[in-house]
Amino acid sequence: MKVEIKRLHSEDLPLPQYMTSGAAGVDLFAACDEEIAIPAGGRVLVPTGLAVSIPEGHEGQIRPRSGLAIKHGLTLLNTPGTIDADYRGEIKLIVINLGDKEYILKRGERIAQMVFARVEQAELVEVEELGDTVRGAGGFGHTGV
Repeated sequence: MKVEIKRLHSEDLPLPQYMTSGAAGVDLFAACDEEIAIPAGGRVLVPTGLAVSIPEGHEGQIRPRSGLAIKHGLTLLNTPGTIDADYRGEIKLIVINLGDKEYILKRGERIAQMVFARVEQAELVEVEELGDTVRGAGGFGHTGV
């Protein structure tokens, strides 16, 4: 699959890239104009300086990086975020600091990853009743702990 990518204000940064041969996602880099201080408990919108054209029938799933999560408590809200095939605007990341210290985010830092995945649009059919299953309507915690 080919994904077209356009730099918006990130000419000095690497394009998203797979960091190992077995990586599922490409790393995305922060394209902030200056350092961003993210206080403990705070959230910010981080630009990537990129726009993409994802083929129809696919999406880009935006996910946190595990190293930032364990070391600093940084993660992404709205995770996984979805970049739809028809979206052409800048990819921006909602970063939250769940750690106990302020985090200083620098331009060019690897801040998230994007996984490309197939998606289908379902045909929704309204019915009066749904088929029975063993589980039924059992929800949160219905199988115990």
